[in-house]
Order: sequence, then structure tokens, then C-alpha cells
Amino acid sequence: MAESIRQMFPGCPSEEAWMIAAHTSVRGSGRVGRTASGRALDEEALRAAVIAAIRHRHTHYDRLLMKGWDRMDARNAVRGDVDRVLSEWRKAV
Repeated sequence: MAESIRQMFPGCPSEEAWMIAAHTSVRGSGRVGRTASGRALDEEALRAAVIAAIRHRHTHYDRLLMKGWDRMDARNAVRGDVDRVLSEWRKAV
């Protein structure tokens, strides 16, 4: 799964791709990597996993949730930050 992430997002650091792959495939988690499309390396499922990882690791999304923000409002608030990281990760290193 990490190799597929790196193919889709060549600018994603290798260690981050491995972390995303490991996190999304935890058994019993209900995360995207445990779904049929995630296990089949469906491109959209991998993209969703990468976006979720960026949201949690590279933005203030979790702090907004801890302050009581609605989940969708918090996602909208950090969308620009997520898009910037995605843009960088799409570039070949």
C-alpha cells in the first residue's frame, strides 16, 4: 500500500507513506485501508487515506475538534492546508 501511495504522491516522504499505510490497515478499525476497495488498492480509497492523514498530521484539525467545532466545519477550515500539502506531494521529488 505504501508503494501505491508513493506512486500517486511521489513527493510524499517514504516514512509518511508507510505510516499512512500502516494506520489505514489496522484490523477492526473501520478505516479506509480495511475496506474492500482499500485492500484492493483502489485509487480513491488511497487518496482518502492520504487526505485524512494530512488533515490529522499537518493541520490544526484535531485542535478545532477538541474546541467543539463541527467535523465538517473543521474540515472546511483546514481544506486549504490539506490542498497545499497534496499539491506538494503530487510533485515528483
